[in-house]
Amino acid sequence: MENEFQEVMSQRTDKELIKIVTVERGKYQPLAIEAAEIEIEKRNIDTADFEQIREKATAEKEQKEKIDANVVGSGIRFVNFLIDFIVGSVLALIVSSVFAFFIQPTGPRLISLIGYLLIFGTFFAYYSIMEIKFQKTIGKFITKTKVVKMNGEKPTEGDIIARTLCRLIPFDRISFVFVKNGIHDFLSKTTVVKDQME
Repeated sequence: MENEFQEVMSQRTDKELIKIVTVERGKYQPLAIEAAEIEIEKRNIDTADFEQIREKATAEKEQKEKIDANVVGSGIRFVNFLIDFIVGSVLALIVSSVFAFFIQPTGPRLISLIGYLLIFGTFFAYYSIMEIKFQKTIGKFITKTKVVKMNGEKPTEGDIIARTLCRLIPFDRISFVFVKNGIHDFLSKTTVVKDQME
């Protein structure tokens, strides 16, 4: 009788199969391990690669566990939000005042439109520039936290831009009440961790 997992294991890559029979062995049922070993034998995969792949997978797993252990909670995220909201509001007020001093638009709709654009632009620039340059905003400097990719690496400019744009999603600000990583973290594949990881 064919093992029920053989079809599934036949679709895995060589690297995935090696991970299953080495590093991730504890996550699988004995029949799944057996199916993976049969598939490895069928493909005649060189077992010399096992140790190298196992070491790499173990290092990745340890790094992920380290990141997960240092992800900050909702309380600190809320403090970051409050501080950054205050800083962003002050910056938006300054930018708006400077703009109003030099250019005086006419009509209430035009004033409102320009006001919204200046506020949005200021907040977008604040978050983007600070997190691209420092991996943190003023709030994160104060709480000693920083933005990283899910694997712990420094986010790219594209990651930060995506993260900042995702902040516009309705209810993003309260998503931290329900989950450790909010909507803009999940979509940009980033997270906020302690500066000095344990």
